[in-house]
This record gives sequence, structure tokens and C-alpha cells, in this order.
Amino acid sequence: MTLSSNIVADRLRASRRLVIKLGTSTVTGAEGEVCLERITPIVRSIVALKDEGRQVVLVSSGAVGLGAGRLGLSRSRLNDLVVRQACAAVGQSLLMATYGQLFATHNLKIAQVLLTEEDFADRSRCQNLRGTMEKLLKFGVLPIVNENDTVSTAELEYRGTSSFFGDNDRLAALVMSKLESEALILLTDVEGLMTSKDQGDIIPLVEVITPELRLLASGPAVGGRGGMLSKLDAAELAMRSGGIAVIASGRADTVERLFAGEQIGTTFVSTSRMHGKRRWIAYAANVRGRVIVNSGARDAIVNGKGSLLTSGVIRIEQEFAPSDVVSIVDAEGHEFARGMASRASSDTVDASTRKSGVLVMRDNIVIMA
Repeated sequence: MTLSSNIVADRLRASRRLVIKLGTSTVTGAEGEVCLERITPIVRSIVALKDEGRQVVLVSSGAVGLGAGRLGLSRSRLNDLVVRQACAAVGQSLLMATYGQLFATHNLKIAQVLLTEEDFADRSRCQNLRGTMEKLLKFGVLPIVNENDTVSTAELEYRGTSSFFGDNDRLAALVMSKLESEALILLTDVEGLMTSKDQGDIIPLVEVITPELRLLASGPAVGGRGGMLSKLDAAELAMRSGGIAVIASGRADTVERLFAGEQIGTTFVSTSRMHGKRRWIAYAANVRGRVIVNSGARDAIVNGKGSLLTSGVIRIEQEFAPSDVVSIVDAEGHEFARGMASRASSDTVDASTRKSGVLVMRDNIVIMA
């Protein structure tokens, strides 16, 4: 089924809860200062959305850049992790002070929400986070979210292996997924996903994220630290959540034009939806172990919709406990699934000769590719 641009625009305008993410290039100026020229109109657009009865969550980058600007540090100094953490501590207060002043002129209350990877990886903490966010939205408050860079290094280390977490694009998608929001809008310094890495036309609509699209997005980082590939990851999670995602320029009038029905940037939409627990396994949970399986086990999981039996395990490369999420990898080293373990890795080794042993139940497996 191919959706028309009108249907997509109508879905976006019908959304009552949405997450808007501002990239560093939108928030900060050339000298590391807050770029009021760009963010003031976006603030007005957010206020207008809330006046229409929508619930909005703002995810904002920029703390490290603002902190570096205030401290007078060159970009080369940011190669040091501790320096970046210190800059984040300085810049976060500047960021919130600016938002506080801008939204106060519209009588809109804001709340600072600083998150780490563990807030999503631990299911109990994840539920607590949702409860807090739901209450803030009920009170009419605008939550402003950022990673807690002062204590968390997931984003600052530019990590991107076993964890979905690692930059504010993905953070915004995780927030959107957890709150069951209908839309995710990623505002950056590019117009959208292009048909070529160097030049080309904007791809207006994406219904399936293919390997070819990932190849297009894997060029030099644009649109902030995460680059286009992280935005594709975020868009994919939004699609799997049953929502809609947009990658567009952080120009002053973008949000207003989007909700007026104009086609701007690249819109991602899917007709399928992955349920909450499976999304958590695939995207939010820390991957604690790595299980290499034989071809029979892979075929049973991918084609036969079977559980992962201990008899199909070739070896285990990292230890894990019951209920930990593990990466399920074929003999060539390709991760094709993730799942929540039913038993510890030590028990799996001991039981590997028992064909009846179950390592991961089918209901707790998510196919990744």
C-alpha cells in the first residue's frame, strides 16, 4: 500500500501528541551562543501547537556547544570526554535559562528532564519515566529533554554498536515511542534525506527503510553529531511505533508549514506497528550478551517463528542473566535478532546438549534484519 501525500499530511495534522527535536546546529550560532533568530520562531510554533490542544515534548541538543562557547574553548578541546562533560554542565543551565525566558513570554511552564541510557534500559525506571512525563503533560507543562551528559557518556563517546541510545535523535525517538506519540519531528540543518550523498533531490516520502537508504545516509555526518544515519534510526523507531516522522530544516517557519499541510523535508510513515515490549527489546534495552547460533537455529527463528533452543547455540561471547536482552548472531557474525533470555548464560552452557532447553522464548524475540 502506497500512501498519498495528502493522507500523510492529514495524519501529521491529526496528531495530538508529538515530539520535536532541535539539533545543535539549530540551537547554537557560529560562536557557540544561543541562536535566538532560529529558536524564537520555533518557540512560537510550539506555543501555537499547544494552544490547539496538542501535547508537545521538546528534545533539545546544544548544551555542549553552548558550554564551550561560554568557557571560550576551541572545538579541538572537545576531543576530551571530561571537557565535554564540563561543557554540558555549563551549557545545560544556559539552554534552560533561554527556554525559560522565551516560553515565559507566552505563559508556558517548562520542565527540565535529563535522561541516561539506564532510564530506558531498565523497565522499572522506564515505567517511572513515563509516569512523570504523563503527569507533566497533564499539567500542561512542556517537558524539555536532553541526555544527562554530565554523568552519562553514551552520547559524548559517539557510541553506536549494541545500543540504540547514543545521540538526541535516538533519544527523541525513544521518548516518542514510550509516550505513544503520533509524530516525531527532527529539525536540523539539512532539508531532508537526499537522493544522493553529495547532491540531489529531497526524498519526500519513505514507507520502508531499505539498505539502499541507509547507504545514502551513511556519508559524512550532517545535521549535528548523530548525522543522517541516526535520524534514519530514529525515524525507523517512530515508524515501528505506528507513528510518523519528519526530517526537515530547522528554519523558522518549518513547524508552522508542516501543520498547514505543506510537504517539507522527508516524511517517514508505515502501516505496520511493533508492540511496546518488542520495541523495548529491539531499541531501548541494553544488550547484555551475544549468542552465536547455528544455521538451523537461525532458520527456525527467522522462517519457522521458533524459540531459540540451547541446542542451537554455538557459543556465548558475553555473560548474561535471566531477563537480560541478548544479541542473536549467526555463524558469520551478523546480528539478525534480539531477545530476552529465559535463563543465565552459565545455565545455557551447561544445558547446551539438551534439545528441550529454551534460551529465548518466541514471544520475546524480535527480528532485526
